[in-house]
Amino acid sequence: MTEPNQLSSSPTIGVFDSGFGGLTVLRALLARLPQARFAFLGDTARLPYGSKSRRTIARYASESAQFLVSQQSAQYMVIACNTASALALDAIESAVPVPVLGVIEPGAAAARSASQTGDVLVIATDATVQSHAYAAACQARGLRAIEKACPLLVPLVEEGWTDHPVTAQVIRIYLDELLQVAAAQGMNPDTLVLGCTHYPLLRPLIEKAVPAGMQVIDSADAAADAAVHLFNLPLAGFAEEMGTAASKPELRCFATDSVDKFERLGGRFLGRPVGPVQLVDLGG
Repeated sequence: MTEPNQLSSSPTIGVFDSGFGGLTVLRALLARLPQARFAFLGDTARLPYGSKSRRTIARYASESAQFLVSQQSAQYMVIACNTASALALDAIESAVPVPVLGVIEPGAAAARSASQTGDVLVIATDATVQSHAYAAACQARGLRAIEKACPLLVPLVEEGWTDHPVTAQVIRIYLDELLQVAAAQGMNPDTLVLGCTHYPLLRPLIEKAVPAGMQVIDSADAAADAAVHLFNLPLAGFAEEMGTAASKPELRCFATDSVDKFERLGGRFLGRPVGPVQLVDLGG
């Protein structure tokens, strides 16, 4: 494994997702590490991972990571996919000879730092909730967590309804149900973890819907912060805009299918055009 101090000042970071929601993680990384090079792969031909077995998810995710390391010279790997982070992190770490970071542990660590009561809520996709990865990560940090699947939110985001009254109402319904469960269990939650990479686009609506004083944890931001420290990379500052030369890192995007859709929708998640997306074939 290459040591961080042996690398140039412009390391290459591979970022992987089963689709393009992980571009929110990439967006957070770009803001913190504008001097780095990035290669992002969305395994769009084989999503959704949540309907696959753990063994299949591990194979798919490992193949994607290997592509980024062997073909794109990634020196670090960020798994910007909650399902892969929950079910395949060990397999990915075994498949590539570079440091690997998932999104779940950073999200739980951020919840630990934010929570005063020790009770937290997690909203995520059904596959992530069924894995109970967030609950386990929170429990390991002395937190009590209740997880809830919110299956309508991803399609609403991809429809572009990120500031729509229907989406706001759906969020309120999900959160009301979650808070009722917490109250029935005698919990006093003060922190909500966004356990899906699509959800940062809904953060303004979510923050309006949570009880006053509840902290909202964006696991994309938490993962980017963790990457800076875990990979021991120099932090060049936060860049809110991408207009300056210093805030335009080298970025290459790849997808295993639906390149046109990736280019069309990716900008919503990245906050800037994704540029040309190259089609790659990782096999069946």
